[in-house]
Amino acid sequence: MLDANILIVEDEFIEAADLKKRLERLGYSVSGIVGTGEAAIQKAEELFPDLILMDIMLKGSMNGIQAADQIMEKSDIPVIYLTAYYDNDTLEKAKKTAPYGYIIKPYEDMGLRSAIEMAVYNHHNEQRLKNSAKVLKFSSEMLKEINR
Repeated sequence: MLDANILIVEDEFIEAADLKKRLERLGYSVSGIVGTGEAAIQKAEELFPDLILMDIMLKGSMNGIQAADQIMEKSDIPVIYLTAYYDNDTLEKAKKTAPYGYIIKPYEDMGLRSAIEMAVYNHHNEQRLKNSAKVLKFSSEMLKEINR
């Protein structure tokens, strides 16, 4: 199991508290719980968690998809959507943000765990590839400079 620090974005207090207990029982750390998209953006910048579990339908002026889009644009933090809504329109909007998962409520602990593990693992691999590409680009530029 990968060690992951998770931010929960859920506007239903009881559901958020239950999710926190589940995550801790599964061995994860919960860095915070927020209930609005605006608070999610602020906490993501402040805490820089390894992963965000984001409800799509949130109270306030911003839904979870809009919040996730802004977070991923600024911080490159992976997001898994947790939602009770599975309609084509919501799914299509969510897909445009390239989430690391989309879990339909109610969910089972093992489904939650496997989605988290895959998201964190895939994100770490993507980060390594990006870093390798930067090193190769830098090396290539240095070789060009040396050969001048």
